[in-house]
Amino acid sequence: MAKVSAGVLLFRRVGGAETVPGQASAGLEVLIAFPGGPFFAGKGDGAWTLPKGEYGPDEDAMAAAGREFTEEIGTRPPDGEWIDLGSITQRAGKVVCAWAVEGDLDAGAVVSNDFEMEWPPGSGVRRSFPEIARALWCSPAEARRKLISAQVPFVDRLEAALSQVPPVAG
Repeated sequence: MAKVSAGVLLFRRVGGAETVPGQASAGLEVLIAFPGGPFFAGKGDGAWTLPKGEYGPDEDAMAAAGREFTEEIGTRPPDGEWIDLGSITQRAGKVVCAWAVEGDLDAGAVVSNDFEMEWPPGSGVRRSFPEIARALWCSPAEARRKLISAQVPFVDRLEAALSQVPPVAG
């Protein structure tokens, strides 16, 4: 059975930008995270991710996304409308589902939880590393360069959702 993860793509509008139908990217920034630990040291573009984590079969995916955001970013996701971004399958087969929510935080103040692993491998020494080494606000174009390629559709889907023309009240 494939592993499943859930995450949150936090977004904000900068410079007083408002969503304009067909121009969702103008003034839009998304929060992405760089994984901690020795496997990602020295990597750059193509290694970033949205804050996410695995959840079990009896757990609600959206609740898991909120929990994982809190653990990896150090603060609860903001209140507001959650936009369903669907799911993707990463190269190793892990299925990731995500939601976007609008909010703001200081990316430099992110404090992630830690995980423990044997390092170096075979040494018998266990060390702790942060799950998230750092976070970054960036444009959708920059996020597309930095994210794991399988997660890029989440940015595309967010832009598509934000560029929808609101229904006309009748």
